[in-house]
Amino acid sequence: MIRLWWAQVRAVVRLEMKKTFFARRGLWIYILALLPLLLFLGHNFQISRQHAKLQRLASQSERLLSSEDLLSVQPGMTGQDVVARLGKPPQRFHWNDQVQSGNDSFVNIPHESYRYSDGRVDLWVDLAGDKVTNVNLRGGENLGEDTIVFAGVFQFFYLRLAIFFGCLGIFMNLFRGEILDKSLHFYFLAPIRREVLMVGKFVAGLLATCVIFVTSELLQIVVFTANYSPNVRDLYLYHNHGLGAAAAYLGVTILACVGYGAFFLAAGMLFRNPILPAAGILIWEAVNPFLPTLLQKFSVIYYLKALCPVDIPTPPGTPALLALLVSNSDPVSSPVAILGVVTVALLVLYVSSLQVRRMEINYTSE
Repeated sequence: MIRLWWAQVRAVVRLEMKKTFFARRGLWIYILALLPLLLFLGHNFQISRQHAKLQRLASQSERLLSSEDLLSVQPGMTGQDVVARLGKPPQRFHWNDQVQSGNDSFVNIPHESYRYSDGRVDLWVDLAGDKVTNVNLRGGENLGEDTIVFAGVFQFFYLRLAIFFGCLGIFMNLFRGEILDKSLHFYFLAPIRREVLMVGKFVAGLLATCVIFVTSELLQIVVFTANYSPNVRDLYLYHNHGLGAAAAYLGVTILACVGYGAFFLAAGMLFRNPILPAAGILIWEAVNPFLPTLLQKFSVIYYLKALCPVDIPTPPGTPALLALLVSNSDPVSSPVAILGVVTVALLVLYVSSLQVRRMEINYTSE
């Protein structure tokens, strides 16, 4: 019997895959999944333009500069000392600042700003009265800040919005879409148990969402790491647990599709209007940090946040609301978090299996 059910599940998956991937009502899901990728592509384009400008600036210097040369400039040095170390600046700016020295007298203090580059970073040296007052080194590859930005985009946009609404669009329509198209009765008239039909539709929706969102997440990781030089990229991937973090992001994406998919599959069978359950689930996930500990465990985002590989820091002065959204007040271990998502999904699917047995079709009331 199990072999028969498995064969029927595969048949339902084959029928559903084409409708799920190429449904016109689901084209917006692809756009939603690609938005973070477009964000990182735009960032890389901006960084490439900045690098090109710095390369041109470096080529205008009297000699080839290294990062050690740029770091050797310190406040208190004279302009001659800077020129002796780095050569004549390729860009130089002059202005005068009037400072009151008495009741009715002013003194003009000459100011200068030198700009240097080694092709990767941008050095600005500010001088007042031929003394270096400020040294500002800009640009370069800041791996720590970039990984936090990537984690923020993943947690706040990809998990809470893109995957959430993508699963809504796919799983909610597995049954509700068939009712609107007046085609669900063909499945119910076939010699197949309704629970098996539900499992087949869930597997089809899970495959579709995983392919769409895991592919997008993988491309985001590739674009994110492509921004670095080969040495920095290898250091990040193979020595700073970059590959482990990438695998964790992909795993969290899959678990998000499992958890949200189960909720929206059940909502598509229980409710005629998908807006109300979608809004309810969205509010429940949003207020999860403010709920009692026991109620927090009956959500998906509670476990997904615990599995994210990079913790977003909350420095002093961070609003309490934002701090709660970022971190778990009661964090759980990775095995417990994975088991939690799977358990919640199985409970919801069990409720769905009970509902699909009693489900009746009345196209005239839709």
